[in-house]
Amino acid sequence: QVQLMESGGGLVHAGGSLRLSCAASGFVFSRNAMAWYRQAPGKQRELVAFIRSSGTTNYRYSVKGRFTISRDNAKSTVYLQMNSLKPEDTAVYYCNTNEAGLDYWGKGTLVTVSS
Repeated sequence: QVQLMESGGGLVHAGGSLRLSCAASGFVFSRNAMAWYRQAPGKQRELVAFIRSSGTTNYRYSVKGRFTISRDNAKSTVYLQMNSLKPEDTAVYYCNTNEAGLDYWGKGTLVTVSS
């Protein structure tokens, strides 16, 4: 079965950096697009970054130039490098993929950015 496991969250000061990882299993990773979403307290879940199987990427406007999504198909892992973090980036970050028409989510990893 599809499994996604995020790691790398934590507490960081504004201006700092974190790298999130999502280890995937249960499907042919290299064929799937992968995404990072986030959900702040009291807000809806929102798309942060997206990477296609080809390696092309898209970003939420507010993170462009600060965040980088990448993938390692040999390790079945997708990453989110987050630089110049801001307090408004505080959220639970989730890994996502769509397999056979179904959306799959990890349990999330909490990122807290202090001012």
